[in-house]
Amino acid sequence: MKYTKEALRPKLEEFIKPVLAHAGFNLSFELKTPENPHPEVENPEVTVHFSGPDVELLLENRAELLLALEHLSMEALRLPPEDHSLISFDANDYRLLRMEELRMSALAAADKVKRTHAPFYFNPMSSRERRVIHLALRDEKELRSESVGVGPARAVVVVPADMATPPAPPAQRPFQGGGRPPGGGRGGFDRGGGGHRGGPPGHGGGGHRGAGGNRPPRGGRGR
Repeated sequence: MKYTKEALRPKLEEFIKPVLAHAGFNLSFELKTPENPHPEVENPEVTVHFSGPDVELLLENRAELLLALEHLSMEALRLPPEDHSLISFDANDYRLLRMEELRMSALAAADKVKRTHAPFYFNPMSSRERRVIHLALRDEKELRSESVGVGPARAVVVVPADMATPPAPPAQRPFQGGGRPPGGGRGGFDRGGGGHRGGPPGHGGGGHRGAGGNRPPRGGRGR
């Protein structure tokens, strides 16, 4: 094990406590050694669990503040990018619930692609969340999933197995002008297992405050 609660606690407390105090959040946190039911998706060595009256603020907009605090903490600890997944921030079991939600969304999207023979785009999401979609569909024979788009607009598309990979939707296409694309990202895809924008088809969204649906993308970081 690379990281332990005992070694991380003083470093995380030194960074997180002043941030919460300056932001005026009424929150506390504790470090735990996780019991992970889905180690093939993410298998952290330490989890940082938040609780308190303001915990719902961390979980608004698909846990935007929680994930931002996690990212900033990893940078403050100067952890190499490949180690970021070894420490996970959570509140109210958000990570587990989100994972199950994405798995159900992937299966619903697969069913729609099989019925319509048309691509299905998820909303942009982080690399961890894209991995959940890819793994959920890895055994599908009639379709495949790929990641398209660049930077924060990178998203999963599910297509029939005999169809060429479609381009990212207009709002997600790589920057066509000179220089680097917005966010410094690169174009292209990473291949997955087998998945339209966001949550289960017909549900208008599949996440905490919008995992997807058939709406235009709103935004979403991944390694």
